Amino acid sequence: MHPVNEAPAHVRHAWYHKLGIFLFIIVCFEVGAFLTVFPWTSQWDTNSVASLFPWLRDLWASSYFRGALSGLGLLNIYISLGEVSRLRRSGGSNPPPGERPPLPPADKLKVSTL
Repeated sequence: MHPVNEAPAHVRHAWYHKLGIFLFIIVCFEVGAFLTVFPWTSQWDTNSVASLFPWLRDLWASSYFRGALSGLGLLNIYISLGEVSRLRRSGGSNPPPGERPPLPPADKLKVSTL
């Protein structure tokens, strides 16, 4: 038997899948923007998280730590933009209700034998 390529060339998502992906994109982008900008504002030094752990105060004030958080923020933004491009590539309109995608040719179907 020959291996069958099961990855469809064009994936169509239901509306709830697109909504979930869209919400993931929004949350990922917002968290990324927050992590990129907030460590460099004046509110960073006065927030309550820094006072909860006094033994981490030196780390909290470190520019290296702030830069690492900003790097994670940029990574989140990159992931969200990657999801946008993936959603756009797989986009397109959904088929009308009741219409099924075409079946693969008979010679490409897997046959299971016991």
